[in-house]
Amino acid sequence: MENQFFVDSEYLSPEALSRKHQLETVPASRTDHMAYLPGMERIQSDVMDKVMAQMGAYEPNQYTARDVEAALAHETCSIEDFKALLSPAAEPYLERMAQRARLETRKHFGNTVYLFTPLYIANYCENYCIYCGFNCYNHIKRMKLNAEQIEHEMRVIADSGMEEVLLLTGESRSMSGVEYIGEACKLARKYFRMVGLEIYPVNSDEYRYLRACGADYVTVFQETYDPDKYEALHLMGHKRVWPYRFEAQERALMGGMRGVGFSALLGLADFRKDALATGLHVYYLQRKYPHAEMSLSCPRLRPIINNDRINPRDVHERQLCQVLCAYRIFLPFAGITVSSRESAEFRNGIVKIAATKVSAGVSTGIGDHESKYTGQESGGAEGDYRAMRRSAESLRNARDCILEVYTARSGAREGIRSREELISLMDRDIFITPTQAREYGLIDEVLAGRKKK
Repeated sequence: MENQFFVDSEYLSPEALSRKHQLETVPASRTDHMAYLPGMERIQSDVMDKVMAQMGAYEPNQYTARDVEAALAHETCSIEDFKALLSPAAEPYLERMAQRARLETRKHFGNTVYLFTPLYIANYCENYCIYCGFNCYNHIKRMKLNAEQIEHEMRVIADSGMEEVLLLTGESRSMSGVEYIGEACKLARKYFRMVGLEIYPVNSDEYRYLRACGADYVTVFQETYDPDKYEALHLMGHKRVWPYRFEAQERALMGGMRGVGFSALLGLADFRKDALATGLHVYYLQRKYPHAEMSLSCPRLRPIINNDRINPRDVHERQLCQVLCAYRIFLPFAGITVSSRESAEFRNGIVKIAATKVSAGVSTGIGDHESKYTGQESGGAEGDYRAMRRSAESLRNARDCILEVYTARSGAREGIRSREELISLMDRDIFITPTQAREYGLIDEVLAGRKKK
């Protein structure tokens, strides 16, 4: 493993430091990453075998320009077409891929772009994932919000106009139990129309409980679909068990969740193979659970707290755009989320092509939304103006993304309103009729209402 991932904290005890070094240097000291731990649910599913068979047979360099042109010419994108669109041969066709992706996005999602904000309620973690700033050996400030603090944060976020929240914890059952997360979901239902979870994987009955508490969807990052690479990156903890993590989305659907999200962290392994596996994971589950809403994220590896040497390998913005366009062409009905990890310029561009959801007001800090949104901490001290400024910038960028979509949409109509008028409408709490919305160009048509029986 590359030494760039290994950082020793001066705060570790000699015993902890010795254990850490043993895990890093002696593979035999680690548990079997393919073996389920006690209490982990096993399900009967062939999805994993299908995904891994396709990924194992994938050779990106074998595809040619002819394969890419054929893929773009097909009305429906097959698995082989998807492989071609992810290959190096497709890079010169990025403009055509973007045009096709844009058409698919508009066809199935119109001009809708959703906003959400993540809310970390705890950051305790029991895993040693060597690329993650939350890992148990990294020295960071650990916190866990109580019910009163959680509700306060939610109220601040809701007052900003946000209607969707994503609740996150570190991966620690002992510090952030399922009941604790469930109570947070119940609070979230009071303030938000949509409640998502990004937590450690749990069993299907636990997902059923969280659904009953108010959760709508679950997102799980597989990180990498390469089991050998996964083993070398996840050295300790429940997260080390690769198959249990792979099956998390299906267990969530078995537990009644309305939707599930998928992602690989691009840059950990061969990003083309990881992108293929992520797309196929969605593809096979769509056919098994056609009623479920499914979405993809596409984050890239980034530096972490106490280690700024970590960076994505060979995954530049052009490659990221290629992956997102390939996702949209292959999975036209799947949502695509663009992360605040990416630049505002990239986010503004990709929402015009493939993305349907954008994160705003993002922070990995615990309990800092009041300082971010108002400039004041809950204890009365002055907030971090830099965090507030970053949050404000994020919200402005998100608004600009939506504004550009509205402007482009309404600009196609004769006698339309100006950009300034659209800004004024967005900044005011107003109601417009369906007819007015059509006149603005914000919708295509008004459907006749059905008479009640």
